[in-house]
Amino acid sequence: MKLPVVLKPGEDGWIVAECPLIPGCISQGKSHDEALANIREAIELCLETKDQEGWNLPQNYEVVDINILAV
Repeated sequence: MKLPVVLKPGEDGWIVAECPLIPGCISQGKSHDEALANIREAIELCLETKDQEGWNLPQNYEVVDINILAV
C-alpha cells in the first residue's frame, strides 16, 4: 500500500512527517530517514486501530504534484 507523506521542517529543527489521509497521523525525526521511519510506525499503528476509532482510508485517491509560480 502506498500512502502520501508530507515532510516539512519543524520549528525546533526536527523534520515533521504527516500522512494527510489519516486523521492526526503525525510524527517527527531528527533526520529525513528517522522522520520517515517514525511516520511509517505511526501509520501502521493508526491502521491497526482505525476500526475501533471509526474511520476508514479513502478507497480511491490520486497524489499529484502541482507547480505554482510565485507571485
